[in-house]
Amino acid sequence: MIDVLQLCAFNAAYARAIDSDALETWPSFFAEDCHYRITNVENEREGLPAGIVYADSRAMLEDRVASLRQANIYERQGYRHLLGVPLVESAQEQEAVARTPFLVARIMHTGETTLFASGEYRDRFVRSAGKLLLAERVAVCDSTVTDTLLALPL
Repeated sequence: MIDVLQLCAFNAAYARAIDSDALETWPSFFAEDCHYRITNVENEREGLPAGIVYADSRAMLEDRVASLRQANIYERQGYRHLLGVPLVESAQEQEAVARTPFLVARIMHTGETTLFASGEYRDRFVRSAGKLLLAERVAVCDSTVTDTLLALPL
C-alpha cells in the first residue's frame, strides 16, 4: 500500500529537483499520461478548469522545461519549497490521493528572498513498474494574485 512516508519522500525529491535547478528531471515525476495545473483557490472552488499553467502529458512538461531553458526570457530566480505532511485521503496498492500544504520562497539573482506562493498540492499518485508517479498534481495557490514572474513549476 502507498503510505505517507513514501509520499513524503516523493515530495521531497520532487521539490529538490526544482529547488536545485534540475528541471530536466522534473517531468520524470509524472506518468506519461498526466495532468499538471497551477490555479488558485477561488478558481478551484468555482470549478474553473483553466489554470495559470496547464499540461496534460509528460511531453507537455518536457516542452515547458525546454522552453524555460531555450526560449523564455525571465529574471534568473530559484525556489525553496517547504512542504507539510501529506494528508492521505485514500490509498491502495497502486494508487493514492493526497493533499500536501506548501510554501515556496523565491530567491532572485540579487539575493532578495520573498514568500512567492502558498497553497496545497492536490495529488493522485499511481505506481507504475514499481515506481511512484504523479497522475495528477493540481497546485492550488491560496492567493488569487499571481506574480508575472511565475516561470518555474511549483
